[in-house]
Amino acid sequence: MTEDLLMLRKKVARRMQYYLRKNFRPHSLAYKLLSDYPTRPGKGIRPAFCLAAAASVGGDYDNAVNTGAAIEFLHNAFLIKDDIVDQSLYRRGDLTLNRKYGLALAANAGDAVKILSMSPLIDNLSVIGVRKSLQIILEIQEMAGRSVEGQIMELTYVRKNRVDLTSRDYFRICENKTCWYTVITPCRTGLIIGSDHASPEQLDSFTRFALNLGLAFQITDDTLNLTASQKLYGKEINGDILEGKRTLILIHLLNSCTPEERKRMRRILGTSRDSKTDADVEYVRELMQKYSSLEYARKVARRLAKKARETLLNECTWMTEKRWKRFFFDQTDYLINRKR
Repeated sequence: MTEDLLMLRKKVARRMQYYLRKNFRPHSLAYKLLSDYPTRPGKGIRPAFCLAAAASVGGDYDNAVNTGAAIEFLHNAFLIKDDIVDQSLYRRGDLTLNRKYGLALAANAGDAVKILSMSPLIDNLSVIGVRKSLQIILEIQEMAGRSVEGQIMELTYVRKNRVDLTSRDYFRICENKTCWYTVITPCRTGLIIGSDHASPEQLDSFTRFALNLGLAFQITDDTLNLTASQKLYGKEINGDILEGKRTLILIHLLNSCTPEERKRMRRILGTSRDSKTDADVEYVRELMQKYSSLEYARKVARRLAKKARETLLNECTWMTEKRWKRFFFDQTDYLINRKR
């Protein structure tokens, strides 16, 4: 993890604490609930991308701190909701909020964190002006809509127990659910804040860089869910199999295995999380090894990361600050080579 990333993370973390303390009494249960996920150790890449994007075109990254805080608040709200929907056990090395406090308190905490994200966006008015503030709100509105669409798509595939999906289906889920709120929106909003007037061409090239990086990031995350140590990963290993998520790994397996194997896979995937056995999980993992599905996914992730680097090198020539352009290259390498 680079010094620049740590520095940007700390700036945003301090601003998030400001809004938490401003809106909730520090010793109240509400404060305890809402500050739980934001204070756990995370990668912090989303707000860091926003601030670095502003600095990459010569802007002041301090002007992007409010937007970075809003993005990170929304990210934590999404995590709380995802953990409830997926019935997950662990998040960032500790029990999920729903496991610690119950579904009702966790659901309300998720709503409150989402609402809290509005405060820094309102305060943007005095920092970056009306025009840019409205642009940022529209960008975040676009991201929120796409994230909901991607989540519904993924849940529908699980509910219908689809076993006929292709890699294109997976990329559609990831583009909406992961790429926009993890990389695209942070990059676009930072560029808008740092520039006098961000051009359509700048936004387009940055979006293509961020799309490929976001896809590589999610595929890497899917592989870590099966291969990382739980201590480093901070989440439940094999959780995607238990939840029946249609990852690129699983889709590759379903398109590679025999009809008899696919039939058994369909039965396992259609079984509820609590009813899946260790033998079910092991069978899926053995087939993934048999058909080299993990290796396939890693190759795709590396190819997408390469495309992201090429776009950054050849098309993002408007980045005037070499330090921050290097930051994006470094983070591209980190996000596909990480262990957590």
